[in-house]
Amino acid sequence: MLTRPGQVVTWTLKSNHSSRLAWDIAVGPPKTLYDVTTLNKVGTIARKLDITWGGDWIGSIDRPHFEVKSTWKMPTGYKLEGQVIVPSSSKMTVQLIVEDKKEVNKVTQVWNPASPTMRTETENYIARAIKEGIIQDSHLKDLQSGVMTTDRLLGLYITIQQRRAN
Repeated sequence: MLTRPGQVVTWTLKSNHSSRLAWDIAVGPPKTLYDVTTLNKVGTIARKLDITWGGDWIGSIDRPHFEVKSTWKMPTGYKLEGQVIVPSSSKMTVQLIVEDKKEVNKVTQVWNPASPTMRTETENYIARAIKEGIIQDSHLKDLQSGVMTTDRLLGLYITIQQRRAN
């Protein structure tokens, strides 16, 4: 397993990440780090390639997560639509240049801040994580004051799930 200086990005050393069968992606600017629309599009592509997408999981949705079995091979007859630019160093990013086509994306779960039930359950979920010492109370304050974005909430959910897994 490779390590490098900087912030820890995984909370377990016992995962498919360490064997390079799993990976997480982030969305680059100008979109937010966990832009749901972009991650749903990538998830749609992953399904076509028989790649397991964390966005399809029930209960512990993890849209930035993708993984394959050690026996995975590119499906026969699949043609990549677009051009992939693979980086030559860690300072560059992988790029896929493709014309955006309208595709229907199956969204497993949608955050609706106008739903009183969903808001209460979300506040309770965050409050439990604070009580467990997993996250800081500023997150709950931001949710209650209305400054928490959907993308940030998704990222917070992923962080809580990863920290609880240890």
